[in-house]
Amino acid sequence: MKWVVRIIQGLLVIAFLFAGGAKLAAVPMQVEAFTKAYGYGVGFMYVVGVIEVLAAIALLIGFWKPKVSFFVAGVLALTMVGAVFTHLNAGQGMGAAIPASVLLILNLLVLFGGLSVAKKQKETA
Repeated sequence: MKWVVRIIQGLLVIAFLFAGGAKLAAVPMQVEAFTKAYGYGVGFMYVVGVIEVLAAIALLIGFWKPKVSFFVAGVLALTMVGAVFTHLNAGQGMGAAIPASVLLILNLLVLFGGLSVAKKQKETA
């Protein structure tokens, strides 16, 4: 279980570095999506980008400090819940919300998988 959680955690690091980086770089597709499709301001796009990049870095730190990845996975899960609702509220349907839903599920696996790994470490200590 520990290695499954770590592999998923590594994939999430990559995914959120790229997603957050695209928002911070103000990729035209991201700017258009946030302003026109979702009705948010560009400032909110930058806030989400900072959250995603910092969370990706914290997930990377979580390889050595498992408690960090537990909390960060929770923050990212809440962020992805917001993303799913944003897609659905914009009338894009579940097809557009699937990537955010997959990231939500993977974050929940890291969150609860990390919790079970931490419990097993306490029991053996």
